[in-house]
Amino acid sequence: MSVIVRITGLTRIFDVSKPWLNRLLERRPKAFLKAVSDVSLEIEERSVYALVGESGSGKSTIGNMVVGLLAPSEGSVEINGVDLYREKDEAKVDKVRSDIQMIFQSPYASLNPRWKVRNIIAEPVAARGGDTKGLAEKLLEQVGLSPADADKFPHEFSGGQRQRICIARALASNPKLIVCDEPTSALDVSVQAQVLNLMSDLQEDLGLTYLFITHDLTVVQHMADTVGVLYLGRLVEEAPRDELFEKPRHPYTQMLFEAAPRIDAFGREVDPPKGEIPDPINPPSGCAFHPRCPFAIDRCKTERPEMRKLGKARVACHVAEA
Repeated sequence: MSVIVRITGLTRIFDVSKPWLNRLLERRPKAFLKAVSDVSLEIEERSVYALVGESGSGKSTIGNMVVGLLAPSEGSVEINGVDLYREKDEAKVDKVRSDIQMIFQSPYASLNPRWKVRNIIAEPVAARGGDTKGLAEKLLEQVGLSPADADKFPHEFSGGQRQRICIARALASNPKLIVCDEPTSALDVSVQAQVLNLMSDLQEDLGLTYLFITHDLTVVQHMADTVGVLYLGRLVEEAPRDELFEKPRHPYTQMLFEAAPRIDAFGREVDPPKGEIPDPINPPSGCAFHPRCPFAIDRCKTERPEMRKLGKARVACHVAEA
């Protein structure tokens, strides 16, 4: 399979300083938060790449940079060989952008309450001057709703139905890549299963590529082909789904698996994760996970581990073994 997304050295830094006068009175320097730090990964065409990690690990920031909503501070995002932020040919960039869509986390906040469903779904095509006749009805049927729903407003639907409308809107422009930012986290468990099954079917039928952002390992196991694990803005492990679930190599990944609820382990005793997530404005030196890691050695405190190949996986850890 060919690579549709190539991310190289992606970094995003936010200026989170207090206003100038406050800093002057308190004698404080500027403060910068490195939300994403030197992330490199590839996503193959017609596959599902899942980004996993705790809240604040940089998952959504990467998603926003991939779709073009947020420019990186350093590094590059290439879609089908076109660098979204360095390519001088605007026509090429515009063509690539038309192949990308996004499904947002909240189906309640991402639909305009004043628009009818027909206008919401047709918007990506109408914005480019395309033909929208019958488009909403066709897509509503494709995502399991009635064509008659096109004349309704978002408040007339349940959460699961609204997310189906969001999926229909994402499909309107015939995209090749869809970035899914926690698309089921605001839904009930039974509705989550329906939406995930719908997304799997659409991916197979239409040959879509998903960048799937989530913190739910059950969703990852159901959807992903490849999994990338983020910690404090850094990619610490990447592996095919089955290999990751069978043998997680990074201590942080192991901690995530230990902490995740399991239906076959009722009543089990699990030690809570040690320590707290470090301050992202002033992260630890060396490996960012070393203050919480039970296997940390002196080298972990001073030298940041580079990603290295271990079998089919890539791991950023000094003590990880194949």
